[in-house]
Amino acid sequence: MKTAISIPDELFARAEATAKRLQVSRSELYSKAIAEFVDRAIEQNVTEQLNHVYGSHKAQLESPFYVAQLQSIDPDAW
Repeated sequence: MKTAISIPDELFARAEATAKRLQVSRSELYSKAIAEFVDRAIEQNVTEQLNHVYGSHKAQLESPFYVAQLQSIDPDAW
């Protein structure tokens, strides 16, 4: 799909230099950059949702689980 965007001249120059250095086309560079941006935004949204869901839960283990966890750690490993 073709599209037109407006970006600052300095950003365009940096993108051109990066595409040249990476030996990729401008379209490939922009496609990869947008894909990365979208992926990060989705991951951030998932993290925010998980924080919202689990943010009110107590993070401390109940005593039997805490003791079992401590006993499972090899003291020599540290």
